[in-house]
Amino acid sequence: MIASNQLQLVLVTPETTLLDEPVQALRFPLFDGQIGILPGRAPLVGRLGYGELRITSEEGVRSYFVDSGFVQVKGGIVTLLTNRALAPEEINLASAEEQLKEATNCVANTDADLALKLKDQERARRLLALARNK
Repeated sequence: MIASNQLQLVLVTPETTLLDEPVQALRFPLFDGQIGILPGRAPLVGRLGYGELRITSEEGVRSYFVDSGFVQVKGGIVTLLTNRALAPEEINLASAEEQLKEATNCVANTDADLALKLKDQERARRLLALARNK
């Protein structure tokens, strides 16, 4: 059982459970903004956005790029289910720059295409920002 002043982070991708460890605090993107989680947080279910997952633990601060999914906070356990999670050192800078270039050069013929283009551009920008701050 988790103490009321602790958090347990479980970070899961389709391939594996990346992390299952105690943490002091978390910050990550929801689909409509950022959220910070501290011990004692009320239960929550939400849709993840894309961007930086910032983890504060006894070892220090670490970051991962998360790319959409879901989050559940229940009883001191924070579970993030995401399509992909990358540590900054795993991000290929050239590939991220190419993703941004492709998203920028994409022609949008409809409102839905434009929304997808803007979303892809923002995802690539956040990926690049994390990669550049390694």
